[in-house]
Formats: sequence, C-alpha cells, structure tokens
Amino acid sequence: MNAVALASAPWLLALAGIDASERAPVPDARPLLVAALRAPDGRATGVLSGALADGISQRFQASGPILIDVTTVHRYVQPGCARLNVAFWQDGVLLPGAGAPQRQTIDFGINYCLDGSPPRSLEIER
Repeated sequence: MNAVALASAPWLLALAGIDASERAPVPDARPLLVAALRAPDGRATGVLSGALADGISQRFQASGPILIDVTTVHRYVQPGCARLNVAFWQDGVLLPGAGAPQRQTIDFGINYCLDGSPPRSLEIER
C-alpha cells in the first residue's frame, strides 16, 4: 500500500478529532460517495469494516480503524454529479522498513454521479 501523508491538510486535521464510533461502518467507499453527493455540505465520513478492513489492518499491523472522509471539490452542471476527494487514513500503521507505527493516508479524486457512473460533461456548476 503506497501512502501519502497529508497531515498538513487543514480539513484532515479537523476530521482527525472525530471518533470512529461516530462514523457509519461501510464495506467500501461507494456509500460515502453517494452520501457526499446528497449532503448539503458535500461531506460524508465512515469507517471501513469487514474482511477488507481486517485484511489491510493485519497486513500492516495497524492499531486503528480505517477511516474514510469524502469531500466535494466542485459540483458539475449534470445533476447529482461532482468531483470528490476521497481520503482513507489509519493510525498505527507499521510499513515495511519503518521504525515505528504512524498515521498513513491515501487520498484520490474521482468524478462521480449518484448512479455510479462518471459525468457526461465536466462543466462546473456556477
């Protein structure tokens, strides 16, 4: 798992104080993508659960839950479509060759619509 540390991102630092028990368990990020598209503030948070979460945590001897934060970068003119930022992060991850466990974050952008498809146009809503 290649990880990019984003601890300097202000939104990530703000979300770091959120307890995993306050987050909905999800088997993957898709329910959160839809929730962010529907949310007035364009945000959704969850905690990865199930076999995938267990396998990742075991592989990296991680002590914390895998948290997912989805934020809307901008909405497109096509209804129900937006550019989303998705961040997966976990505390206590021990990467091969690392001296101590630390927080690891992977984040990526995705163009996504409520029906699961990409938008037909990337024209931004004004």
